[in-house]
Amino acid sequence: MPALRKHASPAKRQLAYRQRREAGRIAELRAKGVPPAAAIPTMPSAARWNALIEMAQGMLGAAIQEMEDYRDERSEAWLAGEKGEAFQATLDLVNEALASVEAIE
Repeated sequence: MPALRKHASPAKRQLAYRQRREAGRIAELRAKGVPPAAAIPTMPSAARWNALIEMAQGMLGAAIQEMEDYRDERSEAWLAGEKGEAFQATLDLVNEALASVEAIE
């Protein structure tokens, strides 16, 4: 006995799939605290962009804090060495990135 069809046609099946994907994407954005994009692609989504910028600031701030904690646990010899200098250069770049993101209004 053949299985019963859930959808009347392949087009209906594809539509249901697209709707499930969109609902999942919106749920993921809500879980992250980001409002969904505007319904019309040409409309600005200022609230969404501001939320994303705030998230970027938070993530960069957390990265800087973790990197500084890591640096503080290293020895003076490590800090003065090649790895320490490369690490400090990376930390400086992350600080500059945070300053650039904070400059966005």
